[in-house]
Amino acid sequence: MAAPPYRHIIWDWNGTLLDDLDLSIDVMNGLLERRGLPRLDRSRYHALFDFPVQRYYERLGFDPGTDSFERLSAEFIAGYDARRFGCALHRGAVEMLAAAARAGVGQSILSAYRGETLREIVAHFGLAPHFTHIDGLDNIHAHGKTALGQTLVARLGLPPREILLVGDTLHDFDVARELGVECALVSAGHHPAARLRRVTARVHPNLPTLAAATGFAR
Repeated sequence: MAAPPYRHIIWDWNGTLLDDLDLSIDVMNGLLERRGLPRLDRSRYHALFDFPVQRYYERLGFDPGTDSFERLSAEFIAGYDARRFGCALHRGAVEMLAAAARAGVGQSILSAYRGETLREIVAHFGLAPHFTHIDGLDNIHAHGKTALGQTLVARLGLPPREILLVGDTLHDFDVARELGVECALVSAGHHPAARLRRVTARVHPNLPTLAAATGFAR
C-alpha cells in the first residue's frame, strides 16, 4: 500500500459507520403517529432531516406549545436506544477501519450521539481498539459537535491538512470546515447525495468507494 494521504481519520458514527437510517425513521414515525402527524418515508426524511435537530422537529410539525424539544428528544432517544443494537454497520466499515489501521493511520470517532451510549455501541461491535478517541456529547440534543471537535483536533496535535473527517450530513461538512480539516462524505446515511453535492464534490455512495478513493481499499 502506498503512503496514506492522511495521518488521522475522524469518523462520524450514526449514518456513517452505523447504518441506522431505517431505525431513525421508524422511531420518529412512532412519535409522529402518537400525535396524528404525517409519517416519514426515506424521501421525506432525506428532505427534512437537518441540524440543529430542533429545526428538523419543527419541520415535522410538532407543536412546541404541547411538546417541548427536550421532551421529544427524550422520547426519541428512549425508542432509539431500546433498538440500537439491532442495527448493522455499513458495508465496508470493518474493512476500511482495518485498512487504515494497517497503514498506521490514527482514527477517532466524533459524534453527536451521547458519549456514554456511543462508547457502549462501539464496544458492542468490537471496534473500540481501532480508535484513539471516542468522543460523543454530554447531552441528548445533538448540539455541540463543533466544540467537541475543536478539542479533539487540539489533542491530536496534527496539521489540519493531515486529518480527514468522514461523515454523512451537511452538518459534518460544516464541522470539518470549522475545524479546518479535510472532509469526505458518504451518501448512504442521513443526507442524500443531491444535498451533499451542493457543498462538496467529495461525495461517495458508500464506504468501499470512499476506501478506493482515499487509498484504503483492501
